[in-house]
Parts: sequence; C-alpha cells; structure tokens
Amino acid sequence: MGTPFLYRRTALAAAYADALLGLTPFDRSSGLFLAAPRRTGKTTFIENDLLAELQARGVTTTYADLWADRKRDPADLIADALRRTLGALDSPGLKAVRRAGLTRAGLGTWLSFDLGKIGTPDGATLTEVLRAVIERTGQPAALVIDEAQHALTTEAGINAMFALKAARDAINGDVARGGQPLLLVLTGSHRDKLANLVLRRDQPFFGATVSEFPRLGRGFTDAYTAWLNERLASDNRFAPADVWTAFDALGERPEMLREVLEAAALGGGKAASLGAALADGALTLRRRVWRDFEAEWAGLTALQRAVLERIAVTGVDFQPFAAAAVAAYASAIGRDVSVSDVQNAIDALRQRNLVWRSGRANYALDDQELAEWLRSMRA
Repeated sequence: MGTPFLYRRTALAAAYADALLGLTPFDRSSGLFLAAPRRTGKTTFIENDLLAELQARGVTTTYADLWADRKRDPADLIADALRRTLGALDSPGLKAVRRAGLTRAGLGTWLSFDLGKIGTPDGATLTEVLRAVIERTGQPAALVIDEAQHALTTEAGINAMFALKAARDAINGDVARGGQPLLLVLTGSHRDKLANLVLRRDQPFFGATVSEFPRLGRGFTDAYTAWLNERLASDNRFAPADVWTAFDALGERPEMLREVLEAAALGGGKAASLGAALADGALTLRRRVWRDFEAEWAGLTALQRAVLERIAVTGVDFQPFAAAAVAAYASAIGRDVSVSDVQNAIDALRQRNLVWRSGRANYALDDQELAEWLRSMRA
C-alpha cells in the first residue's frame, strides 16, 4: 500500500500561526474564526498543518471536533478534549496514581481538581483548566474547536462558549505581566451559523470577524494530478486543466473529485477521452447531490418555500417574524400570512433538516449548498 496523497499548506498555516501569536499588523490574538463549506479540506488542514505549525512553535494544542459525536452535548466534547490534554501532560507519578483508580490530580503548585468533573457545575472552570495547561508547560496554549457552531445548539454548549471567552480574557490579561497567552481557533462548515457567535451583543464573541477559509484551488489539483499520473498507465493520464475544471464544478470538494477521477480512470477510456469523462462525471455527481434538494423542494408548501428563499437571501440578518419578512412571504404566496403560520412553516423545515436553529432562536439554512441550488434555480 503506497503513501496516500496529502496536500500540505504550510505557508497558510504559518500565516495563521503568526496572526494568532500577534506577529502581524492584523493579528488574531483574540481568536481566529474560519468558515468553509463541508468537505472542502478545512479539517484536513487543521489536523495536518495548523496544529503541527503551532506545536512546532512551542504551543500546547487541544483539538475538539464538535461533530465527532453529534448525540453528545458539545460542552462534553470540549471537556473530553481538555481531559486528554491534561492526561498527556501528567507526570509519570500522576499517571501511576491514575492507573491505581484515582482521578484527582494536582497540576502545578496551586490547583488540584477532579479530572472527571471538568466542565461540570461542581468541577473546575475552563479558566482553571486552561491556566493549568499553561502552568504545566510554561508555553502558550491553543484550543482549536472544529464545527464550533454546533455549540450553539444546546444551552450547555452556549455556556461553554461564554466560559471560553472569559478564559481568554482572564488568561490573556496576564500576558503583559509575563504570562503565556491562550490562542483560540473556532471553525465551522457554515458561515451563517458560525457568525451567530460573533454578530450579536448577546453572543460570546461579539465583535470578532469570521473569515472565509481559502479553498484548495488550482495548486491542489495540479499537485494531485501529478501524484495520480505517476501511478497510472502512460495512456490513461489526466490533463491538469481538465482536473481543475471538474474540481471547480464540484465546489472544490476533494472527496467528490476522487470519486469522479476513479470513475473516469476505470471507465475504459484513453487519455484523449478522459477530459470529457471527467466533465460528464462532475456534472452527473453535482446533479445527484442537487436531486436531493429537488425532491425536498417538491414536498414543501408555498409558505415553506418562501421562508427558505428568505433565509437564503438575508443570511445572518434573517428575522423570521419581522413585519418585512411576513410581508415578503405574503407577497410570494399571494395571501395573508400570520406569525403562527410562519412558526409552523419553520418547525416543518427544521423537522426536514433544512433549517437550523440555535439555542438563542437564530436561524440559518442547515446546508449552505441549498443556497447554491436555490440560486441556480432562480438563474
């Protein structure tokens, strides 16, 4: 079995690390918020590039994926990640105590708490835990939370985000006195959902900026094409331009591209026809994905469709029950609409997993690709 292809983005990771550590004029020492659609390489970059870059600079990293187990409360997943970090920092003596069946561990000279109760009401606070990590190592600490918008779906998750902001403020307030900083990276696969952490005064990171995570681009497809062609017969190789065209049509999603490339390479065609096979495969796959949206759309009422389109157009500014919104629904469907009608429509859309609702009653499309499909339908 050969080594799998891995596209490294070391320059991008270095730029983000510089921003987090305050080494650039436009630093992100207060937190880096990155959004990118699902399956576009964000998590791969975090795991293989960003965490490695931070670790190489002496930063102790903790990574929590809030979609790792969507049945569990996001706050519990963050606590689990911190427990793993603390466990890895245990001295041999503390590890022996743990093996003996005890969970109480002293960290540093001033703090002792039950590791099993991190994140619980009677356990250590996030500030205490993160300060313990920094004291234990004498290094900056970074907490990287992937799919952070999922924290907004539960009250405990929302509280964890507020606690995280409090920890950042408290720990970074000590930097001027010689302390080490806490670096925060929060990523999400849905920009509108992630923005609910920063756009409103009642949200934990109000005032921060959500940045679009750069897509993989032509550099990825050229590197992948070269790697792949080395492993294919000389008369069955892909042209870099054809691969890029297919990748672009697929929304720059690597997994979809691999599926299309495999089908084209194993389809019996030769080099001269691979470009057409790629284009056809990309179009077929895109239609297959959008066919699901077409089926869902066909089963919606006129009001439900109007609500979906309103969300797609207004994004994070969507206010479902505002007078302007209700008037827009009524205009779209040609009859009067009440607030209760709108609420029923939204409830039905949530049951179909088309609309997402935060714990603070903010709404967004559950899948950003639905907005792309709606735009294509209107075109």
